[in-house]
Amino acid sequence: MAESTGKRADARRNEKALLDAAAAVFVSDGVDAPVRKIAAEAGVGMGTIYRHFPTRADLVVAVYRHQVDACAEAGPALLASAESPFAALRSWVDLFVDFLVTKRGLAAASRNDPDGFAALHGLFLERLLPVLDDILAAAREAGEVKSDVPAYQLLRAIGDICAGAERVDPGYDARITIGLLLDGCRG
Repeated sequence: MAESTGKRADARRNEKALLDAAAAVFVSDGVDAPVRKIAAEAGVGMGTIYRHFPTRADLVVAVYRHQVDACAEAGPALLASAESPFAALRSWVDLFVDFLVTKRGLAAASRNDPDGFAALHGLFLERLLPVLDDILAAAREAGEVKSDVPAYQLLRAIGDICAGAERVDPGYDARITIGLLLDGCRG
């Protein structure tokens, strides 16, 4: 992945625009979406994409890391600004679900670099579990969730629910099921 430290401000903006555009295109078209579509969505040329991300795998990994970082960084901000810890939990879970939906097709892309994607899974747990644990702790302290809701189990349950969204089933809405899950966590 291209590192953003030491880059000019416009290069960092281009990279962020590319990552945001790629994430949006991955949601609609999967990770095999044409690079041309990502470039158009980001408002940059194809050369800019390849300058930042020489291979599709580089782009996929960068999007994944970008979204893990964004999801991790959102936790404390949501806790500070939400009307309650449970409202922060719902908002954070919405961001997490958006991230999981973006991962559509990531498993297929990982066949070319299984070690790299295993490392990403480690990053995912390392960055996101403590954030969810902090949000759950605040919600427990406020009496808004049951005391026996572990962050890891909730993270896995949400992931499993979202995995069902990849199947072609027009009647299935992962967000409704996740809402039921969160309601079941209430204290």
